[in-house]
Amino acid sequence: MHFNLAGFLFISAALAAPFAIGAHHPAKTVNMKPTMALNETTLGHAVVSNHCQLPLYLWSVGENISPQNVVQPGQNYSEVFRHDPKTGGVAIKITTVMDGLYTSAPQTVFAYNLVDNVVWYDLSDVFGDPFMGEFVSLLPSEPAIRWKEGVPPSGSQVRISEAMVDLVLTAC
Repeated sequence: MHFNLAGFLFISAALAAPFAIGAHHPAKTVNMKPTMALNETTLGHAVVSNHCQLPLYLWSVGENISPQNVVQPGQNYSEVFRHDPKTGGVAIKITTVMDGLYTSAPQTVFAYNLVDNVVWYDLSDVFGDPFMGEFVSLLPSEPAIRWKEGVPPSGSQVRISEAMVDLVLTAC
């Protein structure tokens, strides 16, 4: 089994950055309700919506790697936000080729870190841009994450949201 340590460390660093001492936090704040206890029925979801003509292949990666999930055109993949006890964050790694996680195929990575009642999240590409020439968005987000040509812009794509909100990554 091949594990991409460099990609994992990159995502881990991006997810950990907002929590570093002295880190700059986004100007937009989220209404954090400290007395609110969230559970699986009140948590939002990380959703991948396939609007492409071909299937997408994805893995949910934390301490463990899920089996390959195949998302056919017109279908969605969804998982309830979760906190990984070992790594903290979760990375949903998406390729356009079967077994792409293990062959270093271009990947779009939808990473998130659930902390209390907020989700820090990020969208990035590694090993190339699997959706080059296609539209990619991750909404709702402020400022909006929209890649008109399927290629991430320079700069940070890290955002924060209330944990009750569904975040939808739309490809193509």
